[in-house]
Amino acid sequence: MPISPSGAVRQGADDVLHTSVFRLAWPIFVQALLSMFLGYADTLMLSGYNQTAVGAIGNANQILGFLTLAFTIISSASGVVVAQYLGAGQKEKINQIYTVCIAFNLVLSLGISFLVFVGSNLLMTLLHTPAEMMDDARQYMRIVGGFIFTQAVMDTLSRIFQSNGKTVYGMIISLGMNILNVGGNYLFLYGPFRLLGLGASGVAVSTTFSRIVGLITAFVFFRLFIDGHISVRYLRPFPKDILWTLLRLGIPTAGENISYNISQLFVTGFVNTLGIVAINTKIYAGILSNFAYLYSISVAMATTIIVGHAVGAGDYDFAYRRVNRTMRSALIVSVAIACFNYLISSFTFSLFTANPDIQDLSSQITALGQQIMFIAIFLEMGRTSNLVIINSLKASGDVKFPTYLGIVAMWSCSVVGGYVLGIVCDFGLKGIWVALAADEIIRGVIVAIRWRRGTWRGKSVVKANESEDTESLTN
Repeated sequence: MPISPSGAVRQGADDVLHTSVFRLAWPIFVQALLSMFLGYADTLMLSGYNQTAVGAIGNANQILGFLTLAFTIISSASGVVVAQYLGAGQKEKINQIYTVCIAFNLVLSLGISFLVFVGSNLLMTLLHTPAEMMDDARQYMRIVGGFIFTQAVMDTLSRIFQSNGKTVYGMIISLGMNILNVGGNYLFLYGPFRLLGLGASGVAVSTTFSRIVGLITAFVFFRLFIDGHISVRYLRPFPKDILWTLLRLGIPTAGENISYNISQLFVTGFVNTLGIVAINTKIYAGILSNFAYLYSISVAMATTIIVGHAVGAGDYDFAYRRVNRTMRSALIVSVAIACFNYLISSFTFSLFTANPDIQDLSSQITALGQQIMFIAIFLEMGRTSNLVIINSLKASGDVKFPTYLGIVAMWSCSVVGGYVLGIVCDFGLKGIWVALAADEIIRGVIVAIRWRRGTWRGKSVVKANESEDTESLTN
């Protein structure tokens, strides 16, 4: 049994090290698939109703997706800290962690919800949303964004379920939310509520209702199946040490994702200047490409669990071999998915634009979409490498390098390169997609070299900060 630096036996480490990546990845994949579909259900169901509304909610979701990153700072760190206290058996301290995580994200998200509600028009203007999409985008953003706190709290509870090994409850909640959202969308767009003429606003109401029900269900599951409590009494006196620990772990972890989403806001702004064909092609291409992304990120997260245990046990060679093996299989599968997406792209893009009243627009989107999906094959090669290796670097304690690399590459390639190729050189969406692919490929090559050189070895966060962490976590 592996021994930690303090001499304590690391229970269960062998089980994790000898668990297949697939066994760890499939629950993550299912929940991520359900979550992705929940996010795209509004777009899919609106595509046969109104193409302008599709572009409107696509722009609104770009802003909302970025704002939700603020909540991942605490929720992502909570998994690490909760696991430590569960191992130590300090139930009272765990209750404080649960309460601080929920309370912090609730207060933060309520503030963001208010700002989104009153500032939706300004946010859409800054994103260069076309005038014909502005009303739908603003109304969708006010309704969904005004209740964004439900998503923040639910994400935190989902992370708590995962930390306790009860991932099935997150899957159940995601499934229920999808059913409610799709049913509600149908009622507002094609069912009896269509007479209200709400369109995108009705879809926003459906999305918000499903999240409220999901949040209530998450609290019920927490009460029934988690050995812990959430109460205001755990905030008196306020446990500043716990909040500081969560922030110290969470902020660096969220850094690369925040940079990526900010850069994508700029890219979306560029695309919005190219017209509705480019705007909707980008949205549809993103949906199709995310199936390859979903596989890669699930495998990457599963590999991260194994790498973290291996590095904690001091077995760097095992971590090195496991990541290399995962990389080979992940590249094969993700590129195969991307190739399949390209081969059937004429069919899939026509499904998004099946309305007979927009045949000319449909043919333009389909033709451009085929070209984009070809470029996406090369994009997936780089992105898969990034997801697997960068997450493994972070799990080994090598956090700063991938974050700095990501910031430089995203802004120099995706933003500057996208503007030059897409706008200045007038290649349009194709030029922007080439710039996105270049970003992923360049970063993928650099982190692969770093992984092979072994620069990450010996950077275990647990070993480097053990005394500091132990003191802060036991006070």
